[in-house]
Formats: sequence, structure tokens, C-alpha cells
Amino acid sequence: MTLAKFINENIDSILTEWEAFALTLRPPAETMSALALRNHAKEILLAIARDIDAAQTDAQQADKSKGWAPVLEGKETAAATHGALRHLAGFDLRQLAAEYRALRASVLKLWREHQSRQEDPLLTEMTRFNEAVDQALAESVARYSDEVARSRDTFLAILGHDLRSPLSAVSMSAHYLAIPGRVAAEGLPAVVRIKQSVLTMNLMIRDLLEYTRTRLGKGIPVTPMPYDIGYVCESTHDEVQAAHPDCVFDLEMAGDLRAQVDPARLGQVLSNLLNNAIQYGTKGLPITLSARGEADTVVIEVVNQGPAIPADALQVIFDPLVQVRAELPAPIDALSTSVGLGLFIAQEIVMGHGGTLRVESSDAKGTVFTIELPRTFKGRRETGKAHLAPPTIQPAKTSVRARRSPATNGTTTPDPTSKKP
Repeated sequence: MTLAKFINENIDSILTEWEAFALTLRPPAETMSALALRNHAKEILLAIARDIDAAQTDAQQADKSKGWAPVLEGKETAAATHGALRHLAGFDLRQLAAEYRALRASVLKLWREHQSRQEDPLLTEMTRFNEAVDQALAESVARYSDEVARSRDTFLAILGHDLRSPLSAVSMSAHYLAIPGRVAAEGLPAVVRIKQSVLTMNLMIRDLLEYTRTRLGKGIPVTPMPYDIGYVCESTHDEVQAAHPDCVFDLEMAGDLRAQVDPARLGQVLSNLLNNAIQYGTKGLPITLSARGEADTVVIEVVNQGPAIPADALQVIFDPLVQVRAELPAPIDALSTSVGLGLFIAQEIVMGHGGTLRVESSDAKGTVFTIELPRTFKGRRETGKAHLAPPTIQPAKTSVRARRSPATNGTTTPDPTSKKP
């Protein structure tokens, strides 16, 4: 039986092995369905079988072996589509290459078993040669990917650092022009826009530097201390509300919200989540920031009522430099104010507290980001090593409950007996 005929007649067995191997490519494969794991594999195999059966000149074969085979203009191959979808699912280059190495090995092994029980020395040598080339390819791809990532991260670090000086000059000039009498009244709105743009750029540069810090192995530093998370929620709510007066915000708090956290870093997380909700939530519907104290944890949720996030996009939503919701309705300038790092940085900070950040999205409940923080700091979640002795936190005597919206002009009346940290 020819190899092309074998592929066509045994395609289900080959796909089963493809799926089994793809499932080992973690973490992206962990949440993928069987259909997603096999994504375009059948079309790729059928295209390979057709290619084997097609008549080809020596020159055509040589071109194909070097990746020079022509592709019809305007037509994307199954393999090209597979690559794009694997990228969307969070696969890296080495994982993508591994799928094809495993595919080739599986097909040759199954074909060899089907042909004869007697070992063919020539087929054995060809198989061993392919295995050796595949191993060399894996090593080269891994090193190449690491070097590309290192070059990119170094570039971003330099870019973020070097942008600070000219941006500082722009900021100082804007503050100078904002002094009464420096600019005619009709020019003041332009000064306000400059200051707002400087703030936006500063946040983008901060995100770039935080990202490169994590990529270069330093991580985002957190300095936990005993603190009432309710005050972090209040201050972040007020800041974001002031920056977006046309948006509706609700703030809800209940129970003992004291824990050992870095208040500045936690405020950064909440700011990122609220701004993300503003960017993708449905205008006019409220964005809810809620916090509740549980026995050993404090749970914070940010909810918006925008369109549901597609399931495949949820898999990579916390990946750096990824913007997964371009297909959903959003402000025209939404992507211009984001570099796709806010959610990645938020997750890194939460994990630095030993907590978790997860997301759920549906048309019925909207998009819900949930932070769960332990009351006592025990170190970054992956290591579990304590970097700071946990404090003694006494139970709160009263609960803090508040609800805010633009109609109340951002005011609330928390329980006067609650203690500040």
C-alpha cells in the first residue's frame, strides 16, 4: 500500500495520535476540546496525501523541500490557518513545530507496522534519520525562540526607559502652560488633552517596564503590609470614576476586608481591570467593583456587561502583548491606548500575593474577573515560600457596605467605626 493511500484509509487512527500528542502541549491544551486539538489536522493530512500522489519534477520537489513551493495567491492553506489558530490558543513556536514532528513520526510508525511485521532496514534508517533531524530542529527552534524573545524584551526595556525623558519634558511643559495666565482661555482644553495623553503614555510605559521585568526573571515586586482592602477599592473607584465621569460605576463591599497586601500594587490591578471593563463594556450599563471578606480570603470582582468573550480568546486573555477582543464592539481608539499588557500585569501582581485571578464570560452574566487573595501573605503562588511573616489580623467588628454611582457624585458613608490601616 502506498503511503498516500495509507493516510487516506487510516486517517482516523492518525488523528487520534495527533490529538493525544497535542493534549500534552500544556498549558494551552489544558482547556481545549477534542475538536480544537484536531484543528485542521484532517485537512493537513489530506493535503499531504494529495501532494504525495501528484506528479512532480525534480525541481518542484527540491523547491518544496526548502519551503519554496508556490501557494495560490489569496488562498490560505490548512497548515497556515492551523498556525494562526494555534497562536490564538497560546501555543508557542516550539509547540507548533512539535506537532508536525510528532505527526511525521506517527505516520511513518503506523505505515511501517501496516506494511509488514518484518523490519525493513532502509525504512528503519530513514525513520532514524528523520528522528535525528527532528531532534536537531527542536533544539534549534527552542534556542531561536528564546533569542527572539530576549531581543524583543531587551528592545522593549530600552524603549520604555528612553521614552521617559522626552515624555517628562512634555509633562513639565503642560503643567507650565496650565498655570493661570500662561495660555488664553480657548487654549486650556488643549492643555488638558496634553496632560491626559501624558498620563496615558506613562501608564503604557509603566506596563512595558513591568512586562520586561517579569520576562528578564526579576518579577514584579510586592511589599505586603496589613491593610484594609476596602480603602484600596474606594480610592481606585474614585480615581477611575473621576477620569471617566460618563461611565456608571457601582462599588459594593461586605465583611472583613483586611489582609496582608501591597496597597499600591493592588490598586494597580483594580485600575487595570476597571479600565479594561470601560474599554469593552457596553456604554451606559454599570461596571461593578465588589469586595467581600471570607474566612481565609478576600474576594474581589470586577463585572461589566459587554459582549461575551469567545471561549478561544479566554485561553490567552492573560498572555502578554495579546489583544483578544478585536472582533468585539469597542471604541474606535480602544486599541491605541493599550499594548495588551494590563491583564498580564494584573495576574502577575495577584500571583505575587499568592492569590489567583480568573475570568468568566457569558451573555447572561457578562464578563467577571475574580481576584482571590489570602489574608496572610505566604509568598508567590508558584513557590509557596514565605517572604514575610504573616501578621495577626483580628476579625473586624463591623462590616463595610457601600454602593456608588455617578448619581451620588462619588460619595458614600462607610461605617464610622471601621478602622483605617
